[in-house]
Amino acid sequence: MDLFDYMSAQNKSSQAPLAERMKPETLEAFVGQENIMGEGKLLPKLILSDRLTSLILYGPPGSGKTSLAKIIAKQTKGTFISMNAVTSGIKDIREAVERAKSEFAMYSRKSVLFIDEIHRFNKSQQDALLPFVEDGTFILIGATTENPYFEVNSALISRSSVFRLIKLTSDQIVRILKNALEDKVNGLGEFPISIEEELLAYISDVADGDARRALNILELAILPKLDLSERIIITSQDIEDCIQMKNMDYDKNGDNHYDIVSAFIKSMRGSDPDAALFYLGKMIAGGEDPRFIARRVVICAAEDVGNADPMALVLANSAAQAVDFIGMPEGRIILAQAVTYIATAPKSNAAYMGINLVLEDLNNKHTGTIPYYLKDGTSLSLERKYKNSETTKQYLYPHAFEGHYVKQQYLPDEIKDKKYYEPTDLGYEAEIKKYLNKTKYAPE
Repeated sequence: MDLFDYMSAQNKSSQAPLAERMKPETLEAFVGQENIMGEGKLLPKLILSDRLTSLILYGPPGSGKTSLAKIIAKQTKGTFISMNAVTSGIKDIREAVERAKSEFAMYSRKSVLFIDEIHRFNKSQQDALLPFVEDGTFILIGATTENPYFEVNSALISRSSVFRLIKLTSDQIVRILKNALEDKVNGLGEFPISIEEELLAYISDVADGDARRALNILELAILPKLDLSERIIITSQDIEDCIQMKNMDYDKNGDNHYDIVSAFIKSMRGSDPDAALFYLGKMIAGGEDPRFIARRVVICAAEDVGNADPMALVLANSAAQAVDFIGMPEGRIILAQAVTYIATAPKSNAAYMGINLVLEDLNNKHTGTIPYYLKDGTSLSLERKYKNSETTKQYLYPHAFEGHYVKQQYLPDEIKDKKYYEPTDLGYEAEIKKYLNKTKYAPE
């Protein structure tokens, strides 16, 4: 680095956003992630001893992935090479490889290659990394907001340790904001700023676990008032003006999407209409396709309510058609009606479990043939050519008997006593159970 490069780096550092300037450079300054960074945990031991192996840092935005990379860069005695997968390609990977080889050949110095948003690399780009991770040309540190087990090549995963970061808590975000207000070197400590504790908590709530967003809101609220001649007082209106929309923790293509959908279905299944509406709202606010939501509602009506309330499926299917016809935002009203109905309906998965048992038997055992008297008329006439005791049986037409029911065998001989459908005592299914006990299961 020459003088001009040095001055450029210094100017860039001083003009960087507050969130960038406040990235911690030591383990002591790092806030949160006690699950992987607490006392006695493996990752801080590896960082402090400078004995890192390749690793993947996986977590939501603003949870500290690049901050950890910066700490590693300060801690390692090797050469730290950094790139972002959004703006980098095969050419950049080759240059990093050559630099790492040169560092080792000339100085016997290891290299650490940090790739932010590594999931943005396609398969061929990730494959290009593999031989150099494998032969130790460099230690790879990848950061990603997506599940690496889906987005990163399995070969890279098998050669790396995966550390999952979680969303920061409100208290941790407030602590980071206070650090920024007190830090006179990288933060805002040189300015006479006054902001109430409640407003810091409000910023934390809006940021929803994202430290970067919280610091951006704080900086944006303060920037117009930077005047050293008087005290800077930050009001609730200042914060409101800086918030266009609360950070929505929803990614239609990522893990969080599936987590929310899962919670939504489990809330309906668990008969909690409040939670079901909450997760419905998160999906709507996150821009989810209402037809995707409606399909999940229809499935839940059949899978989890079933015959305990047969109207649930009718209502869910009607809601799906209505939402497709009406669209949003009014579609939210229809979805809310269907969701609350299903959440408060009696539950039974007997039909769902029954068909699963049937498919399991069909895949794993010999289930015999259809009784001849149940077959199509053509087949029946052909079999009647063979005179034996089996083919003398006739099909009994239920409507010709009292109560429109008559006992006869419908399943193949091999499984004639098998029970696939076990109705519960809940809702309408209790009536179904009574009917079966009076008919099919009644003693002869």
